[in-house]
Amino acid sequence: MMRLAVALLLSLMMALPAQAVLPDEVLDDPVLEARARDLSAEIRCLVCQNESIDASNAQLARDLRILVRERLVAGDSDEEVLDFLVARYGDFVLLRPPVNTSTALLWFGPLIVLALAGTAILLRMRSRRPVPASATQALTDEEKARLEALLNSDQK
Repeated sequence: MMRLAVALLLSLMMALPAQAVLPDEVLDDPVLEARARDLSAEIRCLVCQNESIDASNAQLARDLRILVRERLVAGDSDEEVLDFLVARYGDFVLLRPPVNTSTALLWFGPLIVLALAGTAILLRMRSRRPVPASATQALTDEEKARLEALLNSDQK
C-alpha cells in the first residue's frame, strides 16, 4: 500500500509543470514575486526558444529571471520591464509578440500560405479537362492482336 502511495505521489509530481526558478531567485515580497512570475511566463527563453524563462533551466533564462526581479525591485512597472527587454533583445523575446509591421508575416504568413494553397488547388481542379470518350473506348481486334504480339515478343 505504501509503495502505491509513493508511486501515485511521484506521478502527480511529474504531472505538474516544471518550474526552473531556483530558491535563491525568489523575492521576499510575495507581491513582487507574483509579478516576476507573471512576467517570466511571458518572456521567451532565447536558448530554448519554445518555452518561457520561468520554465527553462538555461543559464541565460536564469540571468533574465534575475534581471526581471532586479528591475521590479528597482521600481519598474511590468510594461517598463518588458520594454527594457524588447529594447535589448527585440520582439522575439516575447512569447506573444505584438502585431506590427515587423511581425506581420509571423502573424499572417500561415493564413497567406493557406489561402495560396487553396487557390492553387481550386484553379487546378477547375482546369482539369474531362477525359475524351475516345480514350476510354475498348481496343479494336487489330490493336489487341498487336498488343498480344508485343507482349509475347518481350517474354522470349
